[in-house]
Amino acid sequence: MYKIYGSPLCPDCRECKANFDAHGIAYEEVNITGSMAELKEFLKLRDSEAVFAPCKERGSVGIPAIVKEDGSIELDWEAILKEKGLPVVFKETNGAMCSLDGSGC
Repeated sequence: MYKIYGSPLCPDCRECKANFDAHGIAYEEVNITGSMAELKEFLKLRDSEAVFAPCKERGSVGIPAIVKEDGSIELDWEAILKEKGLPVVFKETNGAMCSLDGSGC
């Protein structure tokens, strides 16, 4: 099962969850804005994994962050759908992003 670190405040996270739900992809959700413990869990992961370096450089949070069953981390939820041969069925943002530079969350 996947583990998705995200926030309901993030349009990218809402899109990820809606698409996973639509396709019946099982996941555990960690709402990083739901509690300090969940935020700290995410920050520990983010601070220790090189995959987040580009996010930190551009000032984005790095969510949704999806920990795959093999322990690898994917920051592109659409790539997971593509790997499974599944289409994107829900798109909310239409270009609206929550980063300071407009590039994503």
